[in-house]
Amino acid sequence: MTPEEVGRRLVTLLAPVEATATVSGGQAYSRATVDVPPQQWRAALLAVRDDPELACDYFDWLSAVDELADGFDVVAHLWSTTHRHGVLLRTRAPRATPTVDSVVSVYPGAAWHERETHEMFGIDFAGHADLRPLLLPPEFEGHPLRKEFVLASRVAKPWPGAKEPGESEAGGGRRPIRPPGVPAPGEWGVVPTPAGAGGVGEGPRGGTPARPARERPARPAPGTRPPRTPRSAGPATDPAADGEEGTP
Repeated sequence: MTPEEVGRRLVTLLAPVEATATVSGGQAYSRATVDVPPQQWRAALLAVRDDPELACDYFDWLSAVDELADGFDVVAHLWSTTHRHGVLLRTRAPRATPTVDSVVSVYPGAAWHERETHEMFGIDFAGHADLRPLLLPPEFEGHPLRKEFVLASRVAKPWPGAKEPGESEAGGGRRPIRPPGVPAPGEWGVVPTPAGAGGVGEGPRGGTPARPARERPARPAPGTRPPRTPRSAGPATDPAADGEEGTP
């Protein structure tokens, strides 16, 4: 089936639910993309799996996209090992209460993906029995893949890319924002100690002692170098010594 046929087939199966089918870019690698309401998320994946014409028996991946005020797009890619076609299913969860149904009972392979998406975006999957942390330590606060999450790298050093509003020279600087648990640049690490400071640093853990300068031997002045020893010439060769007789 072509991507257009896959999209139309799924929209027909979900009727009277309002589902929208489009085709992604990628030419030969394009996919049918079907947007469904959050309440029909699990039913849509079940229809894609059980319909003989679609028969998407392979769960590929599941993730999310932060759309800021519009909420979060939850996206799943499914593939048919029989018909050799795929489909992208997408739904949008509200930002205030981002929750969709878990599809682990439909595709057991989605368990790991739902845990990661819950951890990185803060999206809840109703019915998932084990949404414990997967990649981050338990004491980590926040969701790193949300767009409002402040990257620690922007606190440690200037951002090399395009500046955000309020960061340009014309508009003046803005107060730097640090994520929870990230110390100020002058409050962490070891501050190098200037030469001659006796190893007393400015950081909270002391500084690094200054390395003493390496002493190089003084070069001798011209005329004070010892004369070179001339190379001695080798002994002359005696024909008689080589067993040759001279001419009488």
